[in-house]
Amino acid sequence: MPAESLSFLNPGTMPPPNGYSQLVVVPPGARLAYVSGQVGLRPDGTLAGPDFASQATQAFENVRAALAAAGSGFEHVIRLGMFVTDFAAQGPTLRQVRDRYVNRAAPPASTTLQIDRFFRDGLLFELDIVAIVPA
Repeated sequence: MPAESLSFLNPGTMPPPNGYSQLVVVPPGARLAYVSGQVGLRPDGTLAGPDFASQATQAFENVRAALAAAGSGFEHVIRLGMFVTDFAAQGPTLRQVRDRYVNRAAPPASTTLQIDRFFRDGLLFELDIVAIVPA
């Protein structure tokens, strides 16, 4: 299923988004892939770095690997769920990293939450996604 068959919408009756779509409509019959939360851990289990940019980049790369295994890619992502520990400090860097991966012309629906901590000390970011798997 081509990404062009998706509808990325920002109705004028909703607040204007900043880097995401308010609504993504998926056509009937689409196959979906759900990627569980990915953090800044390399494939060998080591932390990508102590800094937010390194960890966020690694999490997006982990998602890229998962999507490739499903026969999909970031151009087919319809939803991002992002978790940070300090949005005021990490938000600008998160936007820079995210924008290297997502389709900025038709960005996925997104939610970003600030949380107290992750399951492992030193982690600063987690990302989960929903994507279309093209036929």
